[in-house]
Amino acid sequence: MVGRASEIGQLGRRMLRSGICLGVATCLGFTSLTAASGESLPEALAKAYQTNPQLNAERARQRATDENVPQALAGYRPQIIASLSGGLQAVRNLLPDNTVQSATLKPWIIGVTVTQTLFNGFKTANSVRVAELQVQSGREALRNVGQGVLLDAVTAYTNVLANQSLVEAQRSNVNFLQETLTITQRRLKAGDVTPTDTSQAEARLSRGKADLNAAEVNLAVSQATYTQVIGNPPGALRPAEAVDRYLPRSRDNATTLALKQNPAVLAAGFDVDIASTNIRVAESSLMPTVTLQGNASHSVDNDQTLGTFGTDQASITGQVTAPIYDGGTAASQTRQAKELTAQSRLVLDQVRNQARTAALGAWVANEGAKIAVSASESEVQAATVALQGVQKEAQGGQRTTVDVLNSEADLVSAKARLIGAQRDRVIASYTLLSAIGRLDVRTLGLNTPDYLPEVHYHQVRDAWEGLRTRTPSGQ
Repeated sequence: MVGRASEIGQLGRRMLRSGICLGVATCLGFTSLTAASGESLPEALAKAYQTNPQLNAERARQRATDENVPQALAGYRPQIIASLSGGLQAVRNLLPDNTVQSATLKPWIIGVTVTQTLFNGFKTANSVRVAELQVQSGREALRNVGQGVLLDAVTAYTNVLANQSLVEAQRSNVNFLQETLTITQRRLKAGDVTPTDTSQAEARLSRGKADLNAAEVNLAVSQATYTQVIGNPPGALRPAEAVDRYLPRSRDNATTLALKQNPAVLAAGFDVDIASTNIRVAESSLMPTVTLQGNASHSVDNDQTLGTFGTDQASITGQVTAPIYDGGTAASQTRQAKELTAQSRLVLDQVRNQARTAALGAWVANEGAKIAVSASESEVQAATVALQGVQKEAQGGQRTTVDVLNSEADLVSAKARLIGAQRDRVIASYTLLSAIGRLDVRTLGLNTPDYLPEVHYHQVRDAWEGLRTRTPSGQ
């Protein structure tokens, strides 16, 4: 009996040593399988920043928004229209002496008309202002999407690391349970244990295999998500670290930065300016419009009196129009713009509250994650010592197989909690960085060109013509 218990103790010590190694590797970066030359988290973030379809689609949307500015500026520029017409015309003139004059004409006219708006109730100026504010709001929306993509990349990266470690822990646990069952079966044949011990070992092994299968499934799912977000399947991944050096030092500082720098808050502020400027755009319909039009034309064979063969004309005309009553359309549009402004102000208040809550939640979660990691490390250490004690007691016949199995299960559970806590610790730090509006390429120092939306804006702002699109580098 003591000999068989010693065999169990030796098995436990072997598994204990592997468990301690796994625990150390977990504390250093989730998994002992990570290669020093593998892909790091900053490298994965750089790939996601360059290739993520969601982010590139948002960049294309922003470039389309940039085009609102030259469209609005077109109101300052002249409108030039060229025209050409031609055809056949039959003419029959009855003259005073009762003679008939008839002919078949082949008239054609070529002309050009230039129209310049001189005043339209400041509609053009306010429309340009709206377009520029839309660009600024769109840039913040783009920055918000970029933060979301980078945070998704962090989550995908750490989930793969965590699930790799969980698979390794569960595989080690299955090996331990398999050897324990083999020894228990030999002891049953020798009459040292009862069939109950064997059944308990078999039950634990079946549970361990189920847990390993679940861990492998979760790993496969996390790898697929990684491929979707990052753009390539995960290989050997390096340990991920928190970004505490970029985080605020206090809760109040976190909320202050969130209200000042969170892109959702800044975008909502620009939306308020857009809505208020649209009121003046709507009011311009109630004001007079002044235009200047120049026209030049050359016509041939279009005189129905048959007195001339060709005519050249040129004219300059000024026109002033003032609305008197349009059925109430302009007034309704003005009232509508005022209500939309009130709505946008309320949305801004809502977004500010959400940003404040998100910053507080991220701060608390980050601080809690630190405590959870420390507690889990202590739990793993204590569970390791407990398993070691159970193994020694089993050598002296003071512990049963079930005691060894229970102690091993406690250690595996502790390792799983530590792996989860370390994953949550990294994600929480990046979440807090996102809440204060600083989860970007420049803050993290990623080795990738920063996408600068203002480059495209300046390329198209004063463009008077051209059909080719301009895509800046850095996508």
